[in-house]
Amino acid sequence: MALPVAFFAVFFAWPVVSIVDRGLRPDGSWRFGRIGETLSRPDILDVLGFTAWQALASTGLTLLVALPGAYVFARFDFPGKGVLRAVVTVPFVLPTVLVGTAFLALVGRNGLTDELWGLRLDTGVWAILLAHVFFNYAVVVRTVGGLWSQLDPRQEEAARVLGASRLTAWRTVTLPALVPAVSAAALMVFLFTFTSFGVVQILGGDAYTTLEAEIYRQTARLLDLPTAAVLTLVQFAAVGAILALHAWTVRRRETALRLVPPERTARRPRGAGQWALLGGVLLSVALLILLPLGVLVERSFAGPGGYGLGYYRALGSLDESGTFLVPPLEAIGNSLRYALAATAIAVVIGGLAAAALTRRAGRLVRGFDALLMLPLGVSAVTVGFGFLITLDEPPLDLRASWILVPLAQALVGVPFVVRTMLPVLRAVDERLREAAAVLGASPWRAWREVDLPLVRRALLIAAGFAFAVSLGEFGATVFIARPDSPTLPVAVARLLGRPGELNYGQAMALSTILMVVCAVSLLLLERLRTDRTSGEF
Repeated sequence: MALPVAFFAVFFAWPVVSIVDRGLRPDGSWRFGRIGETLSRPDILDVLGFTAWQALASTGLTLLVALPGAYVFARFDFPGKGVLRAVVTVPFVLPTVLVGTAFLALVGRNGLTDELWGLRLDTGVWAILLAHVFFNYAVVVRTVGGLWSQLDPRQEEAARVLGASRLTAWRTVTLPALVPAVSAAALMVFLFTFTSFGVVQILGGDAYTTLEAEIYRQTARLLDLPTAAVLTLVQFAAVGAILALHAWTVRRRETALRLVPPERTARRPRGAGQWALLGGVLLSVALLILLPLGVLVERSFAGPGGYGLGYYRALGSLDESGTFLVPPLEAIGNSLRYALAATAIAVVIGGLAAAALTRRAGRLVRGFDALLMLPLGVSAVTVGFGFLITLDEPPLDLRASWILVPLAQALVGVPFVVRTMLPVLRAVDERLREAAAVLGASPWRAWREVDLPLVRRALLIAAGFAFAVSLGEFGATVFIARPDSPTLPVAVARLLGRPGELNYGQAMALSTILMVVCAVSLLLLERLRTDRTSGEF
């Protein structure tokens, strides 16, 4: 645990605490009264209210749309299931800026719905809610569907034999078993939507602002650190409560159920009703996931003179507007280099953390497990700005170093590495390690000969997820990426922030490139993924 604890202390706790300290103690004395003053302001109350409301609405809408998909992926066996499973996961690893861009191209000004029917949804809250469903669909499908596929269907069949109707059998047998998984998925969706930033920045404009977007505004635009510090504390408290509830639901699911291999539960659809359900799910996936991505690709080729590669060619030249100091195309190489470095860091830190969590060490280790999840919910804006004000003096003067961006990205990648590797490490029989030790193997050799062959595939999957999420990190990177070394999400945000058809088209082209890289990564991961561990994303 030593290296992961040190990593999180230096690159997570220190920057966040420093921001809060500067905000609440500007002249050396604590001003806790600032908390009450800030939280009583009408504009801040409006932000908090909208943040909670849209998170609840997004969570409910996501469950409504995604639960039928979870059932289909869990219980039905149909051609192309593996590819479709990877496709529905692509939005989750896309940058939130790209998600906002895709829906802007679909429902925004001059978007598909505007051109066909004169209908714009970006002026209301519906675009934000639909984008959140698009982003979190895979969370429900994988979390709930992973458990649903391992529930023994014979229990529900026994209830039917005893006279229960199909609905009664599902309500009294299957639903209680699924409640922990549904609760865990709902909490994770609520967490991601509560801390939404990129989607709201693109689609919300000045009319709709979430807590994370307001922290960015107070920090970057108004330089009001006291208000930003108070909002960071509020978000930290909310995220801590959500993660505590999530950990409790996961423990319930792990200890209360007897599961069967998913291969025994999946079968081809039977009857008109099941085929109709499968068709409805496929249609919803096509409209909700494939259509926004398809419109994004279409807009990247649709130039003023017709379809072509004009926007892609423009990425290789430096425009005169001053948006970039280098051609936007260089953002691709920057992102790949940063993501590879962040993946290496995340695999080392996350792998050590997962190994530590495998050993039963009581409350200390359980608390460490919760700590590892905090970067997913704590303000990335706070972390990025905290990097600038803490890592600016020897021996950690990293403001001019390229490594600063991979360090911030690795913070987001570590939780995915831990969640992927932990169930596999826990499945390794401890007696194998003991046998190796009895035969004279050192701990290092026992790990190399026993653990590594068993977890090699999980390690590759963890590295793939870390690479994908690092590639799309935006909240912290927008602060610390140097002007001459922008990443893809930062470049897309800058282009969208500039008027003009060329900037918009280049943003679509960069977004398409980023989407393709993420999609290829997910398809490769799906080929590697042979185990179906429930509850682990």
